[in-house]
Amino acid sequence: MSGYWGHAIGVITVLLLIAFIAIWIWAWRPRHKQVFDRMARVPLDNDDDRPAPQRGEGDRFTEGEGGDGR
Repeated sequence: MSGYWGHAIGVITVLLLIAFIAIWIWAWRPRHKQVFDRMARVPLDNDDDRPAPQRGEGDRFTEGEGGDGR
């Protein structure tokens, strides 16, 4: 391997670190708080009229079946 390979890997590592820090700073900006709080509540909001599925509904195997055909 040539000596340039180590330099290339070093440059790529630094660029990825800078990209990570930039995304981290962007995500923690105060103006994004309201949007992220609203997105965090989405799984907890149950706006539809359908009841939550009960255990066994939609499961491939019902209780007592081992899934191996017995």
